[in-house]
Amino acid sequence: MRDIVIGFGGDEIKTFLLDWPDHPQRRDVNPTVLPVIAQLSDLQRCSVPNLAVLVDRFLQIAPHCNWRQTYSTSDLGSEFLKNYGWVEIIGERGALVSDQIAAGFLMLGAYTAYPLHAHDAEELYFPLAGHAEWARGREAYSVKPPGTMIHHPSRVPHAMRTNAEPLLAFYVWRDGDLTQKSDIIAN
Repeated sequence: MRDIVIGFGGDEIKTFLLDWPDHPQRRDVNPTVLPVIAQLSDLQRCSVPNLAVLVDRFLQIAPHCNWRQTYSTSDLGSEFLKNYGWVEIIGERGALVSDQIAAGFLMLGAYTAYPLHAHDAEELYFPLAGHAEWARGREAYSVKPPGTMIHHPSRVPHAMRTNAEPLLAFYVWRDGDLTQKSDIIAN
């Protein structure tokens, strides 16, 4: 997983790699499923050639992962929850233990808007499949194709939305509360 981050390059990555665990303790996590994994089969057609092998590897392990959601129906509605889920691989809840970083995979189904939100942790996203639109602060949405690195400093509001393609993105959080529920920001 560290190689995923290194492969994208960029100065922001260096600080994240300082917190990367060298020999993390392993823990058992129970597989769980969420409705969003029904769209896993659409991910391969939404990737790019240089990331296809990584997406394929994720598709092999995805049904055996501990899929989670941060929000409830009262937070963002049932339609959002049908199209949202994440898997933490490294972190306080992941199969590899770390209290310095959290890293894993976010999936948003097609035609899903993840509203403007903010959190204490600094964050990097690496879209692996899906041409989603991303916004930061008051900036307009712009398409970020697979292979792009997206940096969100601590407490900077950001949002994303998908169109016809679902989104699979690798994420890394550092600093702050790594299990924090993001604050949804009203428009």
